[in-house]
Amino acid sequence: MTASPIFQQRIAKSETRVVKIVFPGNTNNLDTLFGGTALQWMDEVAAIASMRFTRQQTVTVSLDRTDFKRPIPAGNFVELVARVIDVGRTSMKVQVDIFIEPMDQDTREKAITGVFTFVTINAQREPVPVEWDKPLVVS
Repeated sequence: MTASPIFQQRIAKSETRVVKIVFPGNTNNLDTLFGGTALQWMDEVAAIASMRFTRQQTVTVSLDRTDFKRPIPAGNFVELVARVIDVGRTSMKVQVDIFIEPMDQDTREKAITGVFTFVTINAQREPVPVEWDKPLVVS
């Protein structure tokens, strides 16, 4: 990864956080979050982070790995945190961590982690270079 100040600023500004509550409609027969629902939430927050980083259209091309470390029971809060961790010519990798926060406790623990690969595309849906080197406008 490049260590330029603009690059580091884009990494920091594109980190995306979403908090959700796990409702019974999102759970399996064991009353824990469906893996597919977790993956959907992760893909959404990763897509937002990738587009915030590039300010270009991106699409998911692969899910490199996902580790389900803890089940997430219904009634808990989850925080999804997405951050760009690697950038290539037309693609980038975004790591997403899901943290479980029991509603009645002041604790937080990583439950799921995954890495998604996105490609930047143009209006014809063809890959184009990632444009991260433009200065950010900060107001």
